[in-house]
Amino acid sequence: MLRKHTQRAGFSIKNKLIMLMMVVAVPFTVMIVYLIYALHNYSSAYDRIVSNMTVANSYNLNFKEEMDESLYKLVVGSVTFETIGEDNSLQDPYQLIAELRSEFRNLMSITTDGESRAWLQILMRDIDTLEDRVDDIRDNLETENSYDLNIEMLDNNIYIMTELVQDDIQYYIYYQTQSMEHLTDQLNTRVDTFALFCVVILALLMLLAVVMTVTIVTGIIRPIQELSRVTRQVSQGDFSARAQVDSDDEVGVLANSVNSMTESIEELVQKIKEDERKMRRADLRLLQEQINPHFLYNTLDTIVWLIEGHDSDKAVNMVMSLSKFFRLALSKGREYITIQEEEMHIKSYLEIQQVRYQDILEYEIQIAPELYQYKILKLTLQPLVENSLYHGIKYKRAKGTIRVSGELIDGKVHFKVQDNGVGMEPEELEKLRGEIVKPCKDTEKGFGLANVNERIRMNFGAEYGMYIDSAVGEGTCVEIVIPAVV
Repeated sequence: MLRKHTQRAGFSIKNKLIMLMMVVAVPFTVMIVYLIYALHNYSSAYDRIVSNMTVANSYNLNFKEEMDESLYKLVVGSVTFETIGEDNSLQDPYQLIAELRSEFRNLMSITTDGESRAWLQILMRDIDTLEDRVDDIRDNLETENSYDLNIEMLDNNIYIMTELVQDDIQYYIYYQTQSMEHLTDQLNTRVDTFALFCVVILALLMLLAVVMTVTIVTGIIRPIQELSRVTRQVSQGDFSARAQVDSDDEVGVLANSVNSMTESIEELVQKIKEDERKMRRADLRLLQEQINPHFLYNTLDTIVWLIEGHDSDKAVNMVMSLSKFFRLALSKGREYITIQEEEMHIKSYLEIQQVRYQDILEYEIQIAPELYQYKILKLTLQPLVENSLYHGIKYKRAKGTIRVSGELIDGKVHFKVQDNGVGMEPEELEKLRGEIVKPCKDTEKGFGLANVNERIRMNFGAEYGMYIDSAVGEGTCVEIVIPAVV
């Protein structure tokens, strides 16, 4: 049990600092009153200009890029106006325009200099024109064969208008900067007068502050050295270290806090070790699920069937794919492999399964070569591919396709495993989404997907993981997001 210290008000560091503040309060008060009087008007105007420029600059940096990208994705059909809000990488054009209009109307109401207001008026007109052009594109999208027309409108209208909006914002920032320079000139004149007054006062205050500071520091230097010793031991991994501080001031409270922190760290270390053990068990269980005897037996039966049918070339290729599959699955015990190796693993798996299900299975793998250097937890994509085959394609009763793609977006690697199989009912999809965020031991179905999701979140953080979308008769898409780590 840690000993709690009771502060004695007369000797606390807080009271000593209050005494120091009182000694210097009178001359500082005179200085502050003069400074407030001299700088009040400047400060208000300066803050207003900085605030205006901050708002304008945020849109100057992002608006054109976000608007152009969103409208392009709408025109090419990647999203619709109804579904664009579901894509975290895109913004609704109307929402962007509404936010821009609202912010700059507010700036119009508080901007005083004439040139800046003139450019704000031009900007508001350009925003209205841009919104009209977006309306035109939206109307065109409701008609057939509008793609070429909308592409032309993007080039000849939208991109030009967003560039005009950006230019208007830049001119507004330019004239606000000129106003700031004028205010700065006024401030410099007053600062010269104030500086002379401060030199004399500060010299006296510095002498007094040094004397009192040395007195205060002497009283806390030893406890701080003790805290330094403890923190050094903690940094070296000794979480049993405790600070022995007998002072009845804030340093004593700090020592208690450090001791409490080291106790908490010790508990967290134990918890992390337990989580690591759970993760290793999850890895082992996943490997056992993936390298299952039924897959091996069926594959060997197929190889025997090919040999008996005198199709030795296919049999040899299948044996080579099987060998590569198991070699990559084991990976000499490594937890991480390269994305190129993971691609080879799923390719080997699909080559084997395509021989067995040649009448119903086709596949495509489109992983950008620049991703090959990055690391990935092994057996991340193969369970998704297997899930697509056994729960999507096989029940379709017709030929289906599994597509695996990967790309780098904003420093993150995005994988998609898509199939055009039977898909899922909304209720079934929601249930599966709920299952994959649970710990593996608590899942009732979808263990393979839940296992992959749990391993990603445990290794990379809660912001990474798995996202599932599906529709009956259209198929299922599973997206994996991990950091780009070499």
